[in-house]
Amino acid sequence: MRKLLNSELNRLSVEDFKKATKIPLIVVLDNIRSQHNVGSVFRTADAFRVEAICLCGITATPPNAEIHKAALGAEYSVDWKYYDHPLHAIRELKEYGYTIVSIEQTDQSIPIEQFTVDANARYAIIFGNEVKGVLQEVIDESDICLEISQYGTKHSLNISVSAGIVIWELFKQLKNNIQAP
Repeated sequence: MRKLLNSELNRLSVEDFKKATKIPLIVVLDNIRSQHNVGSVFRTADAFRVEAICLCGITATPPNAEIHKAALGAEYSVDWKYYDHPLHAIRELKEYGYTIVSIEQTDQSIPIEQFTVDANARYAIIFGNEVKGVLQEVIDESDICLEISQYGTKHSLNISVSAGIVIWELFKQLKNNIQAP
């Protein structure tokens, strides 16, 4: 077994990434405090060809040194847009036909491992503030709430970890919508 060289990884250029087909998924970051978390989500979004990221409220936006440090340049490949409030992003996404999915523990949330995507749907997944989670008014506007089943004492994960898990789970079901490079 031999570790692959960077030149063997068939990476897309930023220009090719911009042209490539994306999975029908948008990530909404709702008042994320940590710029590291924002950068990590950009990097994950790039890895799995997410359409775009909506940055809302106090969430930092590129250009930003801390975001760049974690994103490793993915802030250049992944499209993003800023909204002063997450409800503005959600209402716009609904107008474009997206199914709004909050990632939060609620009395009606579905464990992510039990969720099956509609192959014809487009999804917007919302991740909330590191302390307060997704705002109740955002949950009220959501079509679905998904949660990551957890079995320890904390029942919470860092936003970058949660985003990685959720994006990967949805990518596995949505990847038939894209072609490999």
